[in-house]
Amino acid sequence: MDLSAPPAGQLPAHSLLQLIWLASPALPVGGFSYSEGLEAGVDRAGVATETIASDWLADQLHLSLARGDLAAIAQAIPAWRTGDLPRVRQLNDWVLQTRETSELRAQAEQMGRSLLDWLRNHDGANAAHIEACARMQPTYPVAFGLAASQTEADVRDCLLAYAFGWAENMVQAAIKSVPLGQSAGQRMLARLAHVIPAAVGSAMQLPDDERQAFSPMLAILSSQHETQYSRLFRS
Repeated sequence: MDLSAPPAGQLPAHSLLQLIWLASPALPVGGFSYSEGLEAGVDRAGVATETIASDWLADQLHLSLARGDLAAIAQAIPAWRTGDLPRVRQLNDWVLQTRETSELRAQAEQMGRSLLDWLRNHDGANAAHIEACARMQPTYPVAFGLAASQTEADVRDCLLAYAFGWAENMVQAAIKSVPLGQSAGQRMLARLAHVIPAAVGSAMQLPDDERQAFSPMLAILSSQHETQYSRLFRS
């Protein structure tokens, strides 16, 4: 009896571990160095308590991440798996065009390049797809879609991993910038973990003409962050 084999219908252990790896804050893509406008919210928009910071991140999850990056990744994963490079390029162009500030665009590009570099040194990665992605000026959501497409996980599980990795980075940004204690951070993370499945479900149902990244106040704060005095984060 092979005790390493998963029960029928269950995600193989190596694919599960791959998703955990991709979601880890230790992944060398630089996610820890960005607050995605939260630091500017602390400075200019009154994000000064655990409750306000928790509300901020929950709103960002539903209004920005689910309607934008998660929805794009939901389409990118099957496109990578079928080798539909024109579709992948279309999604990557969309991510680039909808980043509303230089900081947000720089983040998407830097993390995309870093994840692609990681994939080049990772066993099992599709070399042809990596080089095709490199020629697209890759964004992080599309590069993540490529990395996740190498696993046997379904799209929903891949999106759950991405969203939880985002949540961990953002909670750490809140702990450092508000600032908050570790217990507060864990409560915030628990709240996000509770609502992430619904956000993922919503993202998977969005057609192209409903995908969006329209968050005007966040864009304004992000622009203000570019000249903010004494910053901890790059965005």
